[in-house]
Amino acid sequence: MRRWRGGWPDRMRRMERWLLPASCLHCHRPIHEPFDPLICGLCRSRWHPVPQPQCQRCGSPGPGPTCAICTDWPADLASVQSAVLLDAATRAIIHHFKYGGWPRVATALSGAVIPLLARLPPAPLMPIAISPNRLRQRGYNQAAELAAALAARSGRRLHRSCLRRRHQSASQTALGAAERRANLRDAFAANDAPPTLVLVDDVFTTGATLTSAARALFDAGAVEIHAVTFARAEPPLAASARLLTTDCSTSERD
Repeated sequence: MRRWRGGWPDRMRRMERWLLPASCLHCHRPIHEPFDPLICGLCRSRWHPVPQPQCQRCGSPGPGPTCAICTDWPADLASVQSAVLLDAATRAIIHHFKYGGWPRVATALSGAVIPLLARLPPAPLMPIAISPNRLRQRGYNQAAELAAALAARSGRRLHRSCLRRRHQSASQTALGAAERRANLRDAFAANDAPPTLVLVDDVFTTGATLTSAARALFDAGAVEIHAVTFARAEPPLAASARLLTTDCSTSERD
């Protein structure tokens, strides 16, 4: 009798691939790539990198010397970087990843995030924690899946144990920046944090989640924290301006 190799997650991935031959979750074309990333190369090529110039601390796009996003952040939250903009295409992919039961999307997302790690100290990766209730509902923590994929690609240590969610906060989807900060106040707890670390999350919106987690980690002994995310939401006016510019340039080509 043939013995299974690998742990239970590996067995599930093999069964999934046998039952569901690889096709792109976004455009549904077949995928013939190593590691079966679930998002095809053509769809990945359409992701929009976060434009330059950016705030050197929080990575927010903008030409000005001052930034309205990170002025009140904890002093030792050194930097946040995001790989791509959160637009209609990436939003659909994040939905599959976060709510659709497709943790292996992390393989594709990690390819976009991995260049960001080259700019950071060789510190361990730490995923943003989710509440036990959400973990039961989803079956996995999407930030932990992304961090694990990044650790496998980079060789960095994965540090899961010291950050935890105190309680399940209300959904952040419809909240503004101030409401998000209030919603996440004291949402995290930590113990025995490494002195330097890199937080990993799927999406940056206002920074409320990262700053709340960072405060708990500083209290637990961290002295320098960086963060990376796959996608970054744009402020509404910036997103509208980018779409208008894109539409105008397309019209000129037509």
